[in-house]
Amino acid sequence: MTPIRVALVDDDAMVRTALSMILGGDPGICVVAQAPDGREGLRVIAEHSPDVVLMDIRMPRLDGLSATEELVRNGSASKVIVLTTFDADDDVMRALQRGADGFLLKDTPPDRLIEAVRLVAAGQSILSPSVTSQVLESVRGAARPGADPSRSVARDRLATLTGREHEVARAVGAGWSNAQISGELFLSVATVKAHVGRILDKLDADNRVQVAIIVHQADLDD
Repeated sequence: MTPIRVALVDDDAMVRTALSMILGGDPGICVVAQAPDGREGLRVIAEHSPDVVLMDIRMPRLDGLSATEELVRNGSASKVIVLTTFDADDDVMRALQRGADGFLLKDTPPDRLIEAVRLVAAGQSILSPSVTSQVLESVRGAARPGADPSRSVARDRLATLTGREHEVARAVGAGWSNAQISGELFLSVATVKAHVGRILDKLDADNRVQVAIIVHQADLDD
């Protein structure tokens, strides 16, 4: 099996070394590039086309959120996991809104980090458990009466889905994996993947996390 190709973009050389040792110890993962800032990161990502990028937020020259946004805008196929010491609400939401496929803290256990790389490479999204509640609380705050029309807008977007797609979207919003959705809804994993692909297209979402945000915006009180 071809190893998952990973790039590390972080201004701390010790962090890059530690991540390289953790990931490099897994035979299914290969670290193919490293960079000390967002600008250099974009260069090595373009050169090596990694499957997954571990991207720090606070870096010189170009921060990780801006670099992620530029990757998405340029149509890069590389998946991005934002990896940071901080779990500030604004950072989490900005990372997801700019197209990141996951958000993990740097104190994430090695086995969880490896699992996250595998999941994101397979097309899923991942959040540290400690920041999941922050994302949902931010969504709740935005959807309270008088804040903005995000709830009605989210419901209008979900209304474009078929009944089965709506069920799958709600399962994605609950954080279920494709295998879990398959078991709960009595669908094959291939069928679930097809549904998720259509949901992403219809909702104009970049990843499963953005689908989850839309679901929670729409159904907070249900």
